[in-house]
Amino acid sequence: MTTAAESLRQIAAACGDALPLPPRGDEQVFVAPWQAQVFAMTIVLHERGVFTWPEWASALGRHVATGAPDGSDYYDCWAAALQDVLAEGGIASVDDVERTTQAWHDAAARTPHGRPITLEG
Repeated sequence: MTTAAESLRQIAAACGDALPLPPRGDEQVFVAPWQAQVFAMTIVLHERGVFTWPEWASALGRHVATGAPDGSDYYDCWAAALQDVLAEGGIASVDDVERTTQAWHDAAARTPHGRPITLEG
């Protein structure tokens, strides 16, 4: 099994090292669970053929280019890029993603700690 950092390096290599990556070093790759989740969703969607790495790199690069100079919003850019490739591929519109995101937050808020979160409710 590969680590998140190894996956990031593999993605970058597939894109000719053109993919903007978070700073290298001993710091954590993910500082919040949602960051790991959006990373994992991206990997799975690519593996299912939803988009190519060059398409992904282009979308991420657009967001990183206009993001925070210190890269503090890297995974916000990552999530926005995922939303873009889903919309561009006709998989989910921006409204679909926003509706589902809100439904998830609502479900999480009403779910007791330790119980599985479900969108039915």
